[in-house]
Amino acid sequence: MQRITKGKGIHFPKNSNEATIVVDQSGKISYMNQHACQIFGLTEKNIKDYQINHLLPDIVLDKVEEGAITQLFAKHSSGKQFPLLFRTNYFSLGEHPYFFISFFDLKENNPFSELVDLKFALDESTIVAFTDKHGVIQYVNDKFCEVSKYGREELLGKDHRIINSGYHSKEFMSHLWKTISSGKVWSGEIKNKAKDGTYYWVDTTIVPFLDEHGKPYKFLAIRKEITDYKRVVEELKKSMQELVDLKFALDTSSIVAITDQKGMIKFVNEQFSNISKYSKEELLGKDHRIINSGHHSKEFFKDLWKTISSGKVWKGEIKNKAKDGSYYWVDTTIVPFLDEEGKPYQYLAIRYEITERKKVEVQLQQMMTKIIDVQEEERKRLSRNLHDGIGQNLYSHLISINILQSQVEHPLIDQLQVEATELIEEVRKISQELRPSVLDDLGLVPAIRSYLIRYSDHYKIDVQFDCYLNVRLTANKEITIYRIIQEALTNIRKYAETEKVSVTLREAEDTLRVVIEDMGKGFDVSNTNRGVGLFSMDERAKSVGGDLLIQSEIGKGTKILLEVPL
Repeated sequence: MQRITKGKGIHFPKNSNEATIVVDQSGKISYMNQHACQIFGLTEKNIKDYQINHLLPDIVLDKVEEGAITQLFAKHSSGKQFPLLFRTNYFSLGEHPYFFISFFDLKENNPFSELVDLKFALDESTIVAFTDKHGVIQYVNDKFCEVSKYGREELLGKDHRIINSGYHSKEFMSHLWKTISSGKVWSGEIKNKAKDGTYYWVDTTIVPFLDEHGKPYKFLAIRKEITDYKRVVEELKKSMQELVDLKFALDTSSIVAITDQKGMIKFVNEQFSNISKYSKEELLGKDHRIINSGHHSKEFFKDLWKTISSGKVWKGEIKNKAKDGSYYWVDTTIVPFLDEEGKPYQYLAIRYEITERKKVEVQLQQMMTKIIDVQEEERKRLSRNLHDGIGQNLYSHLISINILQSQVEHPLIDQLQVEATELIEEVRKISQELRPSVLDDLGLVPAIRSYLIRYSDHYKIDVQFDCYLNVRLTANKEITIYRIIQEALTNIRKYAETEKVSVTLREAEDTLRVVIEDMGKGFDVSNTNRGVGLFSMDERAKSVGGDLLIQSEIGKGTKILLEVPL
């Protein structure tokens, strides 16, 4: 290393246009002229404790080539980074070596300014490498080392096989090399392998530098890391494939429609067209009234629309009408899609045809109704047999016992009279349970009053009965209501642990509403398996087109609501 030796003193003119700094061997700044102070935002007074690394953080003085123009990034006193070109020379004062650094101010129309700024931007954002014509690496920037995790010394003199991931085929690499060796620019995405074994993707452009014969003598490779982008793309591909698979499965198995916020159909799949027998063109732009069967009430659809327009999912079964006039049932789920304000902007309706299931349900219901009818007929027959047969015979025996008792006094005759009377009462009670004659003779309301009186007297439970019914119902409906009240009161007696019950019959327009309520211990409806009694009540309600609802809460009693069309 050549050194310039000066005399015992050295002086630098303060009005020099060149920015200069003198640094001792330890890196401490000994002198800084006014121009240099301006560049770094300092004064000559406050440089006393400054080291050269405060101004040029990356400089290594012993490794800087003397006399060569070097570019580094300087640090202003404000903390801002900026590029600088400088040249370093060495001299000594006595036995003390110094570094003399002169700067080119790139802000003063220096021809290197744009190039230096460009290199700074490139190094900050891009992976850069130069290779010779054989592909041997001659230069890499810091970004290359950062991403590949190799040191610069490990990369220089090697070719790019050092970061080969093995992902790409031989044909891929052969095409790349053929392109650039013919003097053409190559662009593409490459998967590389870092020193620690991790993989990374780079969007790469390789530019050949050509000699006077048009032959490449070196190559510039500019790369942009796109690992996260490729990961996102792969995840999107997987998601898209999952969506495609889901759509295929949905289209194969389900009836799908999308409507706007007003209910106008924007999309239907093939299954929708197949089952409704309308073409897509006939459906798009219409609302679902085009397939309305008229089976459901206005209140049904009001509730549906109120649910989905509030942003909630609606589920239920709907009977629709196809173009040819045939009817079909669908199990439907309607999902609102919400905007950033939480308001629905479209709806997705997914339906499964359940026409056959509904037919089976109807058949089962008809069978259950027949079973209930047969059961009631059998009860009626047994009731009459007990009352007219065994009951009358027992009554005849009681008359005979009474006659004998008037003629002969004996304790056994008195006992026979008591037992015969008890048997007659028991038979009458069983006959009433099987089929109360008052129900057939006088109708529902007198039958219920009679039953409640006996129930209250026998079980000591106070029953409040309110009735607002002014018409006679069909025999099936009357016996159904009677049996449900009977079953409900039996359950209350067994499980409710209460002394008060209310039974209400109220006629409202075309519906009879029956409410049986107690204030007993209640139960958890969701965790209770429906026994024979509850199942029987539910099936009886269905047999006459009615609805049964049971509401109960532990400690707050139970309410049974029955609605039967008049």
